[in-house]
Amino acid sequence: MSTTRPQPAGDRGPEPEGTAATAAAPVGQVREMRQVRRLRLMGASGAVPRARDFTRQALHDWGWLPAAGPEQRAAAEDALLVVSELVTNACLHADGPEEVRIGCGPKLLRIEVADRGAGLPSPRTPHRPGRPGGHGMFIVQRLCLDWGVVRHPDGTAGKTVWAELAGPDAD
Repeated sequence: MSTTRPQPAGDRGPEPEGTAATAAAPVGQVREMRQVRRLRLMGASGAVPRARDFTRQALHDWGWLPAAGPEQRAAAEDALLVVSELVTNACLHADGPEEVRIGCGPKLLRIEVADRGAGLPSPRTPHRPGRPGGHGMFIVQRLCLDWGVVRHPDGTAGKTVWAELAGPDAD
């Protein structure tokens, strides 16, 4: 799999390949997901609300919801918003999402949305807050620790857009 970084990643070099079970991490570091959930969305109607409900249930099962305090509530709301934005982008720009994968690690939540689109998402620059549309990847960039794109390994059309969020107790 090839990984494409749509925005600068500093001096860390390219991101390694990522899967739902082993999240992409800075070179030399592998983040392990304790639990991974998958939701097939290919051809499904109502993909965004289905993905949000799926994510909400996973967060509930993993103890993020109901939120014990404001930090935990904010972390859960951020995760739901990121899922919404990534699935919406797949619906609007990539012929719809194929699958959503959510992985929970010790202090990390990884969200992956697979689609068949060829284009690469990127935050609109310059970002114009007062204009409608074009805010999705800007929101993802602002809320997440990191995000990126992994192309299908066999060269077929499609990719996985991934994003990682800090858990409510993360430093």
